[in-house]
Amino acid sequence: MDRMDLLSALVDKGLRREPPTRAEALAVLATSDDDLLEVVAAAGRVRRAWFGRRVKLNYLVNLKSGLCPEDCSYCSQRLGSKAEILTYTWLKPDAAVAAANAGVAGGARRVCLVASGRGPTDRDVERVCETVSALRAEHGTAVEVCACLGLLSDGQAERLRAAGANAYNHNLNTSQAAYADICTTHDFTDRAETVRRARAGGLSPCSGLIAGMGESDEDLVDVAFALRELEVDSVPVNFLIPFDGTPLAGRWELTPQRALRILAMVRFVCQDAEVRIAGGRELHLRTLQPLALHIANSLFLGDYLTSEGQSGRADLAMIADAGFEVEGGTVPAGPPEPDADADAGGGEPAGAAVPVAVRRRGAGTTLPPNA
Repeated sequence: MDRMDLLSALVDKGLRREPPTRAEALAVLATSDDDLLEVVAAAGRVRRAWFGRRVKLNYLVNLKSGLCPEDCSYCSQRLGSKAEILTYTWLKPDAAVAAANAGVAGGARRVCLVASGRGPTDRDVERVCETVSALRAEHGTAVEVCACLGLLSDGQAERLRAAGANAYNHNLNTSQAAYADICTTHDFTDRAETVRRARAGGLSPCSGLIAGMGESDEDLVDVAFALRELEVDSVPVNFLIPFDGTPLAGRWELTPQRALRILAMVRFVCQDAEVRIAGGRELHLRTLQPLALHIANSLFLGDYLTSEGQSGRADLAMIADAGFEVEGGTVPAGPPEPDADADAGGGEPAGAAVPVAVRRRGAGTTLPPNA
């Protein structure tokens, strides 16, 4: 099958929600840079069929930062991490709501409440439920709330749902075959089971992947098909942020073109799921971020858990300039304000190391957040 026949077949299947074959998904990752715009255009047809020109904004609030007992190699909060990140214990509900409000004011439709750790204790779930209830009191049903607390135990998803949470995030991250290469303190099946428990407990399942950790094309395709099989509603596609002080420090194996091909492959496999451009987009997509909006229909606004993103105003201007619209809101006109604190990595050569800006503002600090 030549390139045009491949893309035509993928679009036809995408419009019918018929899964591609593994060979077709692998072929997307194997396309050349010369074919990139055709790949983006084909994925864009599928994206527009299901989501139009809408972009959903999500905002992260790190409720508890650092000191995690798990050894996930990619994570700055991992056991033994030497990354110089912010560390703090649980935010009080009023502090969490204040942080979330900045994102909502910037246009976020979903607030993601995240806490480091293997999984929540019953007391931890109670704390998060209090924060969810406070967000509900502040915003009613206008804002979705997603929790991300690690591995779930029986009954915890139901408690979060009863408090008003809409969704639960727990990323698969990579394929089952490659999982032991990035973590030894839990395994792929633990993560998949938590996604199932979230759905069974009435929460919308959100689960994605991290690219750039040394995985093969086969690993990327495997995890995409695993996410489809789990019927997740949201798929965050993260690109490795290689923090100093972690085992994957210094790993810069992605180019902007490969990052776009990965996003396109995920769109062709998970055709009607919310595909989110997540952590590391500024470092790896760089000046091609607007092209990614033709594939993905969602992104994180502003900063991440322990690193800084580009300014929220720059995100909004990028969406408007690319001809898209923020879901449930409006985007201010005009150019973005300069942001000296956040480095989007523009102008760097493909595969080059870009400084990782560790988050020093927002949750856990006295400085205003970026949104």
